[in-house]
Amino acid sequence: MSATKRIVVFGGNGFLGSRICRAAVARNWDVTSVSRSGRPNWLSITSSPTPPGWSHSVTWERGDIFRPAQWTSLLYGADYVVHSLGILLEADYKGVISGRESPISGLARAFGPAPAGAANPLERVRRLEEESEKSETKKEEGGGGGGAPQLTYEMMNRDSTILLAKEAAQAGVGAFGFVSAAAGAPVLPSRYLSTKREAEEVVAREFPGMRGVFFRPPFMYDKSRGVTMGVAAMATAGSVFDGLTGGRVGGFLGSMVMKPLKVDVVADAVVEALADESVKGPVEVPQLEQLAEQAWRKTML
Repeated sequence: MSATKRIVVFGGNGFLGSRICRAAVARNWDVTSVSRSGRPNWLSITSSPTPPGWSHSVTWERGDIFRPAQWTSLLYGADYVVHSLGILLEADYKGVISGRESPISGLARAFGPAPAGAANPLERVRRLEEESEKSETKKEEGGGGGGAPQLTYEMMNRDSTILLAKEAAQAGVGAFGFVSAAAGAPVLPSRYLSTKREAEEVVAREFPGMRGVFFRPPFMYDKSRGVTMGVAAMATAGSVFDGLTGGRVGGFLGSMVMKPLKVDVVADAVVEALADESVKGPVEVPQLEQLAEQAWRKTML
């Protein structure tokens, strides 16, 4: 009898991350979720405030991705680690609400050039680790841990991924899954996608001994989030229109002309890909569907 697999999902209390946890529990894996808030707010990611039965099989841990000392111990003995964190816009939401920043300035920053000092991801990750150690030391000495930094695409989509991959490789994790994206969208800055692609490139290059799997899902939907159903319908229509025009609008509309996928399909594909040692590198939309079907067939046996 094979040993129980262990998976640690960063962002496991989110829309996709929680479904990845569910799919892993269905395989009787040992599942740990790491996020800043710990347990999910179920009403924000499902249609009910009541925790589903499978959630009681998950260990819900609190941890800041930029403070490795809080979570590195959880990686040892894990077979798989998944990064399912990210931001869509960089605007300082709390600043906007409090009046410290206008929505226009937030959007201007998001659509502006990459911030200075972001050219070398590995060097930036090293500095993040040093800053984290200083912050933890200050906190232990009673000086407080300092405020949370303003999150950028470079930090969340790229640097946090590289940081987690680095720690996972050092812990001897067999496979690292990163939830990337299939394409950008007209309402998102180009840096949203470019930072994800850069994360894929750096992880593959710098940690070759660990199987890197980079999932590139399109827009994801679920009936528990009503707004996603309307967007999914528009994306489906865009996909049909793009096909009729020979792909002429795809470059401009990005993910809005790609066939959307149900979030459960993507989650099942993620877990199936991690379990299949032949899967490595970018996983595009058609392969996501194939992997999800492969996972479904196994449940029928």
